[in-house]
Amino acid sequence: MKVQSDLLQKVPAAHHCPADHTPLETPVQRLLYGVQGTGNGHISRAAAMNKALAETGRYDVHWAMSGRSQQPLMCCDDYHWYRGMTFVTRDGRIRMLDTLAGNDVFQFMRDIRNARLDDYDLIISDFEPVISWAGRQQGREVIGVGHQYAFYHDVPVAGYNPAARLLMKYFAPADTKVGLHWHHFDQPILPPIVDMHSVDLSQAPVRNKVLVYLPFENQDALVQMFSDMPDWQFTLYHADMENFSYGNIHTRAISKTGFKNDLVTSEYVITNSGFELISECLPLGKRILTKPLHGQIEQLSNARALEELGYATVIKRLDRDIIRQWLQGKAPVFRVQYPDVARAIAQWLGEKDRVSIAALSERLWSDTVVSKVCE
Repeated sequence: MKVQSDLLQKVPAAHHCPADHTPLETPVQRLLYGVQGTGNGHISRAAAMNKALAETGRYDVHWAMSGRSQQPLMCCDDYHWYRGMTFVTRDGRIRMLDTLAGNDVFQFMRDIRNARLDDYDLIISDFEPVISWAGRQQGREVIGVGHQYAFYHDVPVAGYNPAARLLMKYFAPADTKVGLHWHHFDQPILPPIVDMHSVDLSQAPVRNKVLVYLPFENQDALVQMFSDMPDWQFTLYHADMENFSYGNIHTRAISKTGFKNDLVTSEYVITNSGFELISECLPLGKRILTKPLHGQIEQLSNARALEELGYATVIKRLDRDIIRQWLQGKAPVFRVQYPDVARAIAQWLGEKDRVSIAALSERLWSDTVVSKVCE
């Protein structure tokens, strides 16, 4: 991987993710796509969008990412990296003092000032703050595509306070907001973008297999707790894990392909209340137990939405007895089949006269099918 260190306008033509298809008669548009890298969900969504954009043959796509260390973006090898802004978490909680100490506000402002967007026809932000604010300062339209933009509408919300509301509104502002959520809630928002194209979905679930993705929790404590439940096989993913198995515990290093295959072959999923993983669980009809990250407004709100929809069991703390009771229980399980939202957005972006987001929303939700798998 090569991470570009120069300004965006200096990225050589060879250092982007070009479409692999013959362009249509529509002129190719140069598109800058900013990705918030603090969560793997944003990156997974970027991979789905990259595939959909390439298939249209209409775009010359360049990528920028901020909010995490310099590492592969999954959708392409070359991108512009910014330090950006991020939250520091420990033991399932956001640590505000560590967050304030760990962010370089002056570098953030310099990056906004130095980003040049003149060479791009379209600018998209998946809640990425540098590109969003650079677009606002330079008078360019920024199209926000992501889950966070759904919160500009009347959707379930929990844990809101004035500071959190301002943060959600101004962290990565966009002129045109394309919000994504698990349900429309009678609002002009779209279904989730789900990236499962590279996985064999015909694999059968393994009895009593549990996928665990709790990246903000103490992993040693998790291993100890799950070791006391020998009737189930637990596969735990974390950035600090190595591939190793002992007893009913199977630890795994982060791997996109490995993770998604384990997701398909698991009966149960235990995770925080991030948006993208649960979006991948729902079409597969997985039984979901979720613990929202304490103090994180998006996850608290996601948990409330899941409770209202009945799509998952929500817990406030990780407790051995509660988890065992859930594994032995008969809570309803739903399968939600969403249309190809990434392809719809890619086509919508290229329309000369775009339909309204409300019209696009209505069409996509009409193609969404919800069914109850079991109780």
